[in-house]
Formats: sequence, C-alpha cells, structure tokens
Amino acid sequence: MHTVYTVFTVAGMTCDHCAASVTEELTELDHVTDVAVNLSTGAVTVTSADELSRPRVEAALAHAGHRLAD
Repeated sequence: MHTVYTVFTVAGMTCDHCAASVTEELTELDHVTDVAVNLSTGAVTVTSADELSRPRVEAALAHAGHRLAD
C-alpha cells in the first residue's frame, strides 16, 4: 500500500465550521485517511491510500457547501 498526498485549494472557507464541514465530507471518501485544512490559504491536504478522482472530491465539497478554487 502506498500513501498519496493531494493538495486542493477550496474557495469560500472562512471559519472553523467551514473547515469542519469540508473535513467531514472528504474523510467519508473511500481510501481517505486524513484531511488537513489551512483556512488562511484555502489549502486542503488529503492523505489517502489511493488516487482520488476530481469529480468525487468536487461532489464531496459541494455537499459541504464549497467548491474547488478556479
């Protein structure tokens, strides 16, 4: 098994509740083992046991009320 670290930039995260929602939704994706959010930059580092598909990440973020930054 290998570990994959993927960094996404998420738009619109402004508070701890935003970070918690994003973390909760991304953690529910298959193979995700950790999610680290940096509110000041919008960076979200996802640790997983396999590559994540962008559409699955986008769907999880949309469920949390957020989206990937352009």
